[in-house]
Amino acid sequence: MFAPAPLGDPHLAVLAEAAFGIDPGRAVVELPPAPDALGSWYRAVVLGGQGRYAAARVELRNVCNYSTDPILLSLAGSVEGSLLRQLGWHTRAAAFDGRAAALILATDAAATETIRKRSDEYRPDRAEALSDALTGLAADALGAGRLALADRLLRRSRAAIAPAEMGWRSALRLHWVSAENALVASNSGPATRHAEAAMELAESAPSVRHRVKSRLLLAAAAAAGGEHDRSRALAEEVAEQCREHGLLPLRWASAMLRAGLGVEGAAAEASECAAAIARRGGAFRPMGGR
Repeated sequence: MFAPAPLGDPHLAVLAEAAFGIDPGRAVVELPPAPDALGSWYRAVVLGGQGRYAAARVELRNVCNYSTDPILLSLAGSVEGSLLRQLGWHTRAAAFDGRAAALILATDAAATETIRKRSDEYRPDRAEALSDALTGLAADALGAGRLALADRLLRRSRAAIAPAEMGWRSALRLHWVSAENALVASNSGPATRHAEAAMELAESAPSVRHRVKSRLLLAAAAAAGGEHDRSRALAEEVAEQCREHGLLPLRWASAMLRAGLGVEGAAAEASECAAAIARRGGAFRPMGGR
């Protein structure tokens, strides 16, 4: 079992910066090894953001094998759910997100170890882990076409955390999934409002990756609202940032959006990204698959 890294461990600081800061595209060979289970979670987040699915899952297994902390185990389950959801496996993702929520809900808040306080690096706490799981479940329901269930889960996620305790990442994820829910329901107005709120939050957050995803969602909302020129401009900006930072899954999603808007060469780029994702261990769900 990993012992928790000492206060101010330099490897954790680098990994946290790559996961939730300005360096999401840090080369794999430049990522330091994980000094503890939290470090493995950071590495999984970084690798997943780069579309390195097989490598990310190795790190998630390390978290599950070497930690008994319910917060970390819940967070690992939510990341696994996110990886599956990115590839279209929403039903499978729901199993991981459901277990992630159960881990937190079954644990007394007072007895739950809070891993945030060991140093100044970004460290989610119990409330954020629960929010991850519930918003993940809402996104899973949305992907399965269960919009009413997704809406109920979003309301539950909002109610689970007092506004004063909600961190930037939880707030962003709520806006993301709320916007996606509105998009699927063909409600472009609410989708745009949530996407714009997410973009505003992301601009003041430390994470480049979260800013890029928020801009992509705003591009999708603009397309749904008939603002195709704005959508193309935003999606092109996203594509450039994804190439710069090695954010392959978001680059694929941007290419798919641009292809739908008739941008020349975007469909070919989407195919290239999908092939690269497959080489890195990401298997997209076929049509009709579960």
